[in-house]
Amino acid sequence: MSHTAARLLSLLSLLQTPREWPGSELAGRLGVSLRTVRRDVERLRDLGYPVQATMGTLGGYRLVAGKAMPPLLLDDEEAVAIAVGLRTAARHAVAGIEDASVRALAKVEQVLPSRLRHRVGALGGATVPLLTWEQPTVEPEHLTSLAAAVTAREQLRFNYRRQDGADSERLVEPHKLVSAGRRWYLVGYDNDRADWRIFRVDRISGQRPTGRRGTPRTLPAPDAAEYVAGRLVERSPVYRAVATLHAPVERVAGRLGDAPTDLEPIDADSCRLHSHSDTLEWLAWRLLTLGCAFEVHEPPELVDYLRELGARATGAADPPPGQTATVAHSR
Repeated sequence: MSHTAARLLSLLSLLQTPREWPGSELAGRLGVSLRTVRRDVERLRDLGYPVQATMGTLGGYRLVAGKAMPPLLLDDEEAVAIAVGLRTAARHAVAGIEDASVRALAKVEQVLPSRLRHRVGALGGATVPLLTWEQPTVEPEHLTSLAAAVTAREQLRFNYRRQDGADSERLVEPHKLVSAGRRWYLVGYDNDRADWRIFRVDRISGQRPTGRRGTPRTLPAPDAAEYVAGRLVERSPVYRAVATLHAPVERVAGRLGDAPTDLEPIDADSCRLHSHSDTLEWLAWRLLTLGCAFEVHEPPELVDYLRELGARATGAADPPPGQTATVAHSR
């Protein structure tokens, strides 16, 4: 690296500290003249860094927000902090930033020196996240390797475990990664089946880049997220529930939040609920947490499931003689 380039990096590192730097202080830090500082500031501006200068005895230089995001210069600790933060965002699928976090993580880890990559990996290996029931999770390294193939539009070979447990080898042209809750899906064109497919990332293993670029293709949906949503709906049974709730419609509506539900008032003390879900468990939980009496009219599967739940709850609260009720508790 030339002396000028090294000095520019040092100047940039100073300016990225959120403060205003007098020209004389910058010159002293860099061991150059004020004229050289002014010339280096102009070089940074030419590279897209918005360096603002103010005149007077209290004036100086500082980096301000610009129209575009310029490259950042990070020290070791900052680089490790960003990589760990991006890994966390990728693992927990934070709404709205999950795909961006994977792309950014791929870029950061690509340029991390080996000593920092080891620190990031060691911290990740020593950390155990508190997981919810929504399983399974996907390792960030798995996501970044797929994200790299998507960005490069490179064909991938990988092993895929289907829902029935059978394994198969696929040759896929990756299109996009989509996060849905805590699950990740790869949208891609399956060359062996000559059609678009979605693949659960946690079922993908042994991915091998082929070095061949995929053919530009048009996804049969407005975007990848809508395509995944449509395929998931096709695969899942949809249960439509109708129930009478013995509570004023105003009181029930306040407990439903954004649930996919319609309410019709019957009289001042009751209303009719129309709801749908791909699981009986969700419908039953929604009804039981409304805090009112109700009767389910359909579907019959939900009626049977509620009877089963009721029997289990009664058995737990009123065990046979000689047995003790078991109550789940947490510390």
